[in-house]
Amino acid sequence: MSTTLLAAEEGGNQALTGSLFIFIVLITIGITFWASRNNKTAADYYAGGRSFTGVQNGFAVAGDYMSAASFLGISGAIALSGYDGFLYSIGFLVAWLVALLLVAELLRNSGRFTMADQLAFRMRQRPVRTAAATSTVVVSIFYLLAQMVGAGALVALLLGVDSQTAKNLTIAGVGVLMIFYVTVGGMKGTTWVQIVKAVLLMTGTVLITVLVLAKFNFNISDMLGQAADRSGAGKAFLEPGLKYGVSTESKIDFISLGLALVLGTAGLPHILIRFYTVPTARQARKSVLWAIGLIGTFYLMTLVLGFGAAALVTGDAKDKIAASGGNLASPLLAEAVGGGAGSTGGALLLAFISAVAFATILAVVAGLTLTSASSVAHDLYANVWKKGKVTEKQEVKVARLAALVIGGIAIALSIPAQKLNIAFLVALAFAVAASANLPALLFNLFWRKFNTRGAVWSIYGGLISCVTLVIFSPVVSGSDTAMITGADFSWFPLANRGIISIPLGFFFGWLGTITAPDADAEARYVELDVRSMTGAGSEK
Repeated sequence: MSTTLLAAEEGGNQALTGSLFIFIVLITIGITFWASRNNKTAADYYAGGRSFTGVQNGFAVAGDYMSAASFLGISGAIALSGYDGFLYSIGFLVAWLVALLLVAELLRNSGRFTMADQLAFRMRQRPVRTAAATSTVVVSIFYLLAQMVGAGALVALLLGVDSQTAKNLTIAGVGVLMIFYVTVGGMKGTTWVQIVKAVLLMTGTVLITVLVLAKFNFNISDMLGQAADRSGAGKAFLEPGLKYGVSTESKIDFISLGLALVLGTAGLPHILIRFYTVPTARQARKSVLWAIGLIGTFYLMTLVLGFGAAALVTGDAKDKIAASGGNLASPLLAEAVGGGAGSTGGALLLAFISAVAFATILAVVAGLTLTSASSVAHDLYANVWKKGKVTEKQEVKVARLAALVIGGIAIALSIPAQKLNIAFLVALAFAVAASANLPALLFNLFWRKFNTRGAVWSIYGGLISCVTLVIFSPVVSGSDTAMITGADFSWFPLANRGIISIPLGFFFGWLGTITAPDADAEARYVELDVRSMTGAGSEK
């Protein structure tokens, strides 16, 4: 085929992928405008009027949780690291058991709009809400980095551009879209975008999984064997230790990663806030059960996506996966099973999967930005600065302004983070959530003596220790894939810091509590306990 014909075909394929991408974006914008008509009160904006059923919220929770890290990062980690990459899938899934058993129903019964509402019920408002809001914003920004890095890599692939400027502009465009979703649609718009995204993501993942397995006559052993042969690592690709078993340090790093993944979900603010969108505790439980079913099915399929990419993606496409830190494994696998680069089938599947992945990113960044903005407006502005003397209209206005600021910060930080694997970036957010939020939530729910100082020390102690260890780790400096190249101030050897910061979060919560006994907080524990178990007295 002549060079001219190849160029024309490639241009047509890019037009196809670009058109489908724009179509998905227009659908989400339409949903946002449709939902915005019913945003009349703070409860509408923050919690969707508590009008979603357990099934609807289950799909929304799954849509919120199955982020770009899940769809792009985990499949890429498996494609590059084999068995060790699949450990991300296991950790993300097992984490839901902690959320289901310890947090979901109790939080729904005893809170209102944000995590801080539950903590501040029996403690002094200002210090606890300030600490909780600070932690919420930090966790959300770490999570936003992962989604926006994925967006940059994805759209560059869609449009066939390698320019760094184009990737940076893509990240800025995603930031503008997420600000639009939050300021216009609020929780209702965000939830419906997440529901649609969950349906699209499950559909696309099932389709690619079936097509990959069909290549091997539905014999998973053949797929794994070919993946091992083409990985360059042989049988070690299918065994533990390729990434996390090379040294004692890497083994400790894996334990640290596992702790962050398993414990982090129950402390993620954008997941916690979803439990407030249902009218009853029963619906909250139903939400989690539906979410577990969807998420569990999805993570099992990432096994096929990751090993399928290792087995079927070859040549220049394989080099692109490695260069992107694994983030392009799923889209390039879709192209491969559709007929390969340059084929119409490959272009169609690449377009569909890339559009689904982009919808995934849009839905998650909207949820994260809404969570951060809600915490700033409801906790800091309304209850700390204004001491509750503020109208709902003023509070929602501040939430929209906060979304604008947080979106700008996320854009600025995402640009230097583009070389990092997005599953790894999300693990950073999980570590902060597990270190700062989870200890305070669990102590507040189950320890009668827990008090204001304990909550503040727990949140700030876990947050500061975790972020400090991130700054002085190889993630930020001292390695070829660090955010800051040409500098080395990394004295902490582990890429995952949860093994240090999570115990510190619990320790500081205990230490703060025993050094400042608070009879009032202890007395209100009984009321909180009744509310958390029964929902009696909580605002519906």
